[in-house]
Amino acid sequence: MSASTSLKTGRGRAGAYFKRLMWPLIVLAALLIVNVAVTGFDFLIPDVHDDRLSGAFVNILRRAAPLLLIALGMTLVIATKGIDLSVGAVYAIGAAIACQYLMSRDQSSIGAVVFAVALALAIAAVIGAWNGTMVAYFGVQPIVATLILMIAGRGIAQLITGGHIPTVGDTSPFVELGRGAIGTVPVPIWIAAAVFAALVLLTRTTALGMLLESVGGNPEASRLAGVRSKGITILVYLITGACAGLAGILGAANLGSADANNGGLWIELDAILAVVIGGTALIGGRFFLVGTTIGVVIIGTLEVTIINVGLSSQWQFTAKAIVVFIVAMLQSPEFRAWVLRPFRSRRARRSPAEPTPEPAPEKAPVT
Repeated sequence: MSASTSLKTGRGRAGAYFKRLMWPLIVLAALLIVNVAVTGFDFLIPDVHDDRLSGAFVNILRRAAPLLLIALGMTLVIATKGIDLSVGAVYAIGAAIACQYLMSRDQSSIGAVVFAVALALAIAAVIGAWNGTMVAYFGVQPIVATLILMIAGRGIAQLITGGHIPTVGDTSPFVELGRGAIGTVPVPIWIAAAVFAALVLLTRTTALGMLLESVGGNPEASRLAGVRSKGITILVYLITGACAGLAGILGAANLGSADANNGGLWIELDAILAVVIGGTALIGGRFFLVGTTIGVVIIGTLEVTIINVGLSSQWQFTAKAIVVFIVAMLQSPEFRAWVLRPFRSRRARRSPAEPTPEPAPEKAPVT
C-alpha cells in the first residue's frame, strides 16, 4: 500500500468516526444550550471552592464517573456481541465488601483502606471472570448468564452486610475517593479519566481492539483465523466486573456507606443507553469508547436539565428514552434518507431535464 493510499484510508476512517460522533455531540450541545439559557453561563464555567473545582457541569462529571466506569466495560462486552446485566449487582457487592471490611478495622488507617479497595476489586473481577467463563466455556447466553447474577448479586451483597448499611466515618481516607480532590480536580474524575486512558491505550495501541472487533463481528471467521475468542471473552467480562466494583467503591466513598438494596440500582440500563448513544452497535464488532463517554455525559446532563427546566423527576426515564430514540434515529442512514427523500425529489423536479441524445444515423450497407 502506497503512502497516498494509506493517507486516504486514514482520512476515510477519521471521517467515518467523526460521523459516528457528530449526532451525539449535537445532542449534547443542545442540552448544554438549554441549561445555559435557563441558568446562565455559570452552568458551564467552573469555580474553585475549598481548593476544589465546583459548578454544575463539574458536578455532572463527578457524579457520572461511576457510570462511565461501568459503561466503558460494557462497551468492550458489547463489542464481543455480549451483554452484562449484573454490573449493578457487582457495584453493590464491591461497595458492601469495602465498607463492611472497614467497619471492623481502623478506618483512619491507609493500609486498611488500600486492602479494602483491593479486596473489593479482586472479588468483583473474579465475578466478572465467572460471567465470562459461563459464556465462553459453558455456552450460556450472555443475557442469561449475567441475569442470574443480577438477581442473586444483591442478595449476596445483603449477606455481606448482614442486612444493615455499613458506614464509614468522614475522617477516613476512604471517603476521599468520592469527595476528595487532586489539584482541585475531584478524585472520581481523575479515576474515570485514568481508566478511560488505560482502556484506549489497551484497545487502540495493541491488537486487543482488533481481536475484540473480530470476535464480535464474525466469531466463526476469527476462530478459523486462530483467535482465542474464549480467553478474550473472559478478559472483557473480567474488566467489566472490575470496573463495576470500582464504581461501587466510588459510590460508597461519596456517600460514606453501602446500601445493598439501592446502590447501583438500574445503572446497567444507563450504561447500555450510554453505549448505544455513543454509536456502538449491540450486534457486536466496532466499538467507540469516546462515543460511550459522550453518551455518559449526555445522560448526566439530561438528568440535570430535567430539574433545571422545572420538570418533575418522574420524567427522567421518559426523557432518557426520548433522547436515545432521537440519537438512534439520527445515526440511522435509512432514517436520514427517508427524511431527506422529499427534498431530494423536489430538487430533482426543479433541475432541468438532460437533453436526450439523438440516435446515430444508420450506416448504409457496404456493397
